[in-house]
Order: sequence, then C-alpha cells, then structure tokens
Amino acid sequence: MSFIVGRILIENRKCSGGFLPLRSAQQISGSPARRLLLPPRRKGKDLRQRGLRAAGAKNRNMRYVSTRGGAGSVDFEGALLSGYASDGGLFMPQKIPALDSATLRKWSSFSYPELVKQLCSLFISPELIPEAELNDLIDRAFSRFRHKDIVHLSRLEKGLNVLELWHGVTYAFKDLSLSCTGQFLQYFLKKKKKKHVTILVGTSGDTGSSAIESVRGEKNVDIFVLLPRGLCSQVQERQMTTVIEDNVHVFITEGNSDEIDEPIKELFADEDFSRRHNLMSLNSINWSRILVQIAHFFYAYFRCAPSMGAAPLPVVEVVVPTGGGGNLTAGCLAQKMGLPIDLVAVVNDNDVVHRAIQQGDFSLSRSVKSTLASAMDIQEPYNMERIFWLFSGSDSNLVRSLMEEFYSAKKVQLPSQLQKKLSEGLKSCSVSDEEIVQTMRRCWEDNRYLLCPHSATAVCYHYKRSSCHPSISRCCLAPASPVKFENAVLKADLTLDISPEIRKLKDMETRSCALKRGDDWAKLLRQQIEAVAKQRNPTPS
Repeated sequence: MSFIVGRILIENRKCSGGFLPLRSAQQISGSPARRLLLPPRRKGKDLRQRGLRAAGAKNRNMRYVSTRGGAGSVDFEGALLSGYASDGGLFMPQKIPALDSATLRKWSSFSYPELVKQLCSLFISPELIPEAELNDLIDRAFSRFRHKDIVHLSRLEKGLNVLELWHGVTYAFKDLSLSCTGQFLQYFLKKKKKKHVTILVGTSGDTGSSAIESVRGEKNVDIFVLLPRGLCSQVQERQMTTVIEDNVHVFITEGNSDEIDEPIKELFADEDFSRRHNLMSLNSINWSRILVQIAHFFYAYFRCAPSMGAAPLPVVEVVVPTGGGGNLTAGCLAQKMGLPIDLVAVVNDNDVVHRAIQQGDFSLSRSVKSTLASAMDIQEPYNMERIFWLFSGSDSNLVRSLMEEFYSAKKVQLPSQLQKKLSEGLKSCSVSDEEIVQTMRRCWEDNRYLLCPHSATAVCYHYKRSSCHPSISRCCLAPASPVKFENAVLKADLTLDISPEIRKLKDMETRSCALKRGDDWAKLLRQQIEAVAKQRNPTPS
C-alpha cells in the first residue's frame, strides 16, 4: 500500500529490471508494469510548490507491521526498540510514501544529510520526534564523519561511478545508519526515562564495530556482539575487541555468521527474557537501519542521473554489494517511492540471493564459503523476507509460509509468480574471489583508485556490462574502505597506505570472551546478560 503524491500512470513494460511490478496493471495487461509518477493535475503557477508541500508533509499516522502479519502494528519507537516482531517477522511501513517528479527535482539539489532528514520525516511521526529535534539528531550523528559531504561520489574512467559510503568512524557504510539509529535510541531512552536496554548484535565483519561506536560509553545501554573467529579481517576484529568500555561485551565464536544468528534468535524468541532485559537489535533487522539507508539510493540517483530536466526522468542503474540484504531492501523501497532506478544485487560465492532472484531457489549451500568479501559471507540473508513481502504485494501469509519452511528445511522453492516478479524487478550476479582480485587490479591500473573487495564485486559487474551497454548511467555502491582489508589488497599485488588510526589498532589492548563450538551459546549468552543486569541493578540487601 502507498500514499501517493501526484498521479500514477500505468504502462506495460516489456524489458526486465528496475521497478516493483504493480499487481493491478499485471491483472489488466498480463505483463509487467512500470509506475510513472506524474505531477498532480492542478492549475496555477504554484503547482510545483503544492506538490512539494504535500510530499514533504509529515505522516502523522505512520505505523509498522510485521512481514508475517501476526503481530500488532507499532510506531517508529516500537520498531526501533525491538528485534524481530512478536510473530518472528520483520517490521515494514504499513504505508509507503510515493514522490512525484517535481519533488524529486527539488530534492536533487539536497546534500546527503538533507536527504536523510527529508526521508526520516516521512517515516517518523513529528509527535514522536519533532522536526527540529529530528534534524538536530541527524546532524549530531554525522558530526564524526571524515568527509565534508558525508558520502562522496568518485567519477572514474569510462563511466565508472563509485559512491563511497565509508567515511564514518569505522570506515564502513554501516556507520551511516547506525550513527543515526544510536541518536534515535538515546532520544527515546531519555524522553521516556527508560532505565536500560540490552542490544544483541551478530556480525560478519562491519556491523559489530559500527554498532559499538553508536552506543559505546552509554550508561543506559549494554551491547553484546558476536563475531566469527578468523572470518573477519584483522582490522574488523580489532575495531571491536579494542573497545574497552563497561557497556561493551564482545564474544568471538567458533562458527560462521549464520551460526551466530541462531542463539540471538533464540533469546529474542524467549518473550519473558526479552521483556525483562529490553532486548533489541542493531542488525539490519532493525527498521531504523533500513530507513536511513534509503538515502544512499536517492543520493546516488541525483549525482548520476544525466539530466533532471527530462520527462520522464531518466533511469539510473545502482549496483548493490549484497550480504544480509539490508541495502537491497532500502533500494527496493526507494524504487517503490518513485525513484527511477534499476537495482542489481551482486553477491560473492555465497550466492543464495542470486539463486533466489534468477531461479526461485532460496536454499542453503552445504556451508558458508570464506571469501575475500567477508562481510558478504552470508547464507541466511534475513532481509530477503522484507523483499519477498514487497514483491508479493504485502502478502504476509505467503511470507510466513515461505520463511517457516526455509528456517525448518533450510530450503524453499519460491512460487513461480513471486520468482517472476523478483527476476523482473531485480538483476543479480555472482562474483568469485578471482574476479574480485582482477577487478581491484584493473581499477587501480585504469584509475589509480583502490577498491575494497566488497566494492570490487559491484565494479566487476560494471566492467562486464559496460562494453555491451555503454550508454547506461550506473552507480556502484562502495560499502567499505580498502584499509580494512589488507590481505585482499596484497592478493591483488597492490599496496595499501594505512592510516595512523588503523595502524595503532595492532598495539591496543583487547578484551573478548570465547564461545567454543559445542557449547550452548544461547545459554552462555543468557548467563552473561543476567550477570551484567545484576551488576547494573543489584538486589538490595
């Protein structure tokens, strides 16, 4: 469902990719549909201003519902201060705002922080966070970023555009959403005078350090982070283990990122434990993460669109390195809001997302493969649940059935109609370690520009497609800085200029606990949380 500014024109679309299909148009025409958002039919010279006012108006009744349909709706605060919905699903907006072309043209001149403010105001009721306070929280969130523009577009040779999302504290794109989420969290905790929350985070590399930085030192928060031993880069691991704060608790596990998620899910499923300790997550199951990441796609579009004066507005292809699917979900939402982008999901050898899009095969491989793009070494991308919900027309019964089968049997074949919509609305490809290395080397030789291995997956797609589709405007998202992945840089026979900030991590004190294979991780984690809670609130003698 969506509330729409302007008129909607439905037209048949024969080519694949790019826009979320409209079910009504498919029923009428029997073919995929494309949504074109046109200005409202109004007379007078204030047409543009009226459209902008309507698009920018706060949605005072924004509610969030579970993808599985079995939980009551919540407001933004409820979605933020939670993990999974009570029925095991993930929260999504009940209504999705749609923007007309006049609004998009107006927004095209906005800075990245201004885009975040505009988007957040559409999804967060002003009764929860008044506009002035919301803007202040976002400004504070971005105050520690190293680049004046927060994100930066590098325009390289032969039409290669790389959007650098990694200028935050931990050199990863997660800093963009988590810095804002941390500010929103503190706002509600102080406003409600809530005593304490416990954050559970599983990480394949970058989320853990970004989450830690967003709440480190806060007295009303304890964060418990689980990371896989030997499967993160040394820099990624030390960005977590060198944070010596009373409220930061890091666990190094003998398992992969998907195995880490299991004890976390178990604790969230324990309703009594979850309630007593106010459990929440800062993984991308948290809606706030997805919301802020929508801005990436608007910024990418406005910087790469050949002309904002054309009618209709031109399409830009955005290439998304994909692990857990949070960024991809944000891109799908940007599409549904009316942004004319085609989305490409690029994965490494852990190709479950690619197989789901191309073949409807949503199933685990025998094991998670360790690759150079380690943050994408994920076989259970939980945000695909949100994508299934979007592409199925918010069919919560179907989503619940699919996810229950997937988590019990570790495989599910998507219904042909859903798979058809996925393959029409999204493109995808898989990139090997060898291709990652070759791409890093080629980009350096052509541009003297160093990529991280995750960014290289997107640029690899660009190199493959640019020869046969040279006229397409394309933007490759760069989720992390190469300084975090020295081994991958060395494999490409390149050299890395390591900043003093990163170099000093090797000599810093570390602190962590071990979770060994065969141990009951959920039980041990539960005991640790109980022990910390007892320290925070000792029983009176």
